[in-house]
Amino acid sequence: MRLSFLAVMTMVVWPHLGSAAESICLKSGFCLEATSHMITGLNMVLQTGSGTLEFPVDQIDQIVPIADLPSPAKATKNSNDLTSSEQLLVKAAIEQGLEPDFVRSVARIESNLQQNAISPKGALGLMQLMPGTASKLGVDPTLAAENAQGGAMFLRQLLIRYNGDAVLALAAYNAGPGAVEKYKGVPPYAETRRYVVKVLQEYAKRQKAEADRTLQAEKAKTQSADTVATVAAK
Repeated sequence: MRLSFLAVMTMVVWPHLGSAAESICLKSGFCLEATSHMITGLNMVLQTGSGTLEFPVDQIDQIVPIADLPSPAKATKNSNDLTSSEQLLVKAAIEQGLEPDFVRSVARIESNLQQNAISPKGALGLMQLMPGTASKLGVDPTLAAENAQGGAMFLRQLLIRYNGDAVLALAAYNAGPGAVEKYKGVPPYAETRRYVVKVLQEYAKRQKAEADRTLQAEKAKTQSADTVATVAAK
């Protein structure tokens, strides 16, 4: 399933921040993380981890203090476990018709790819499924393969529901579809807004890494061909 163009644009323009203090929410429904802001005439200048951004004041909807996302249960990392988790997530994504990098990005932020992660609210596994949600999806969240399948299935349902809008789908995955319907967009919850940003940043990072690998492979292929041609010409 293709993500909406608006969501992809959001991935590109939202900066990566080490420790944002507030979320600046625009009237369009999207938010930017900033360490601070100041009013200069009719504009608001945001200080971010990578510089400054400037917006007309009348485009600002609200400013929300940011608290760190709750950390999933700590678990001992094992490279084999991480590889297995990635494989399960890729398989689940493909079977649900989703981009593997998108599903893996959600799992990275949800559980850090740890199947034994349990949130303070009781969400379980790779995709942090609540028991009730898992039951509706017909999966056992304590089993890694089914957890990955259930999470990918739920994401697909949400993307279909919101016409491919990744931002709304992620907001609903975190806060529930009811909250998105209530506020007719991304809910004004600091945790949810920060969650959406973090997943999209992770997704953008994975997409860039894949593009870089493809470029390097093409360069290596071209250099190899040039070398063969040079040798043949001698």
